[in-house]
Amino acid sequence: MGAIATWEALRDVALSLGLPQVEDAVSWGNPNLKAHGKMWCWWSPYVDAACFKGSIAEREMLHAAEPATFLIHPHYANHGILLVAAGRIERDWTEARLRRTWEEMAPKRWLETWKAKGP
Repeated sequence: MGAIATWEALRDVALSLGLPQVEDAVSWGNPNLKAHGKMWCWWSPYVDAACFKGSIAEREMLHAAEPATFLIHPHYANHGILLVAAGRIERDWTEARLRRTWEEMAPKRWLETWKAKGP
């Protein structure tokens, strides 16, 4: 699979990970995936880009390194949202980002139980 260029492709990659506690949702009229009841990934309604949770510092570092790939939009300026331009989102990066964020979002006690069962 090449670079991810649409919400449908991003959704397919995210769901292919088979992680529990992930569900389709709609927030502010836009489709997204929630993990553990919180927005996990979505497609920006402001710019043609995927949105991932991160930090402002990480966003700034990634944007400085690859400004054509990691975008900044005024709507997300005060939030640690990583915008990755359509067609420039590599599957390996996406899978690693989603797994990391999914684990960070998980309630600690739930995550400990899930890991003990051997995911």
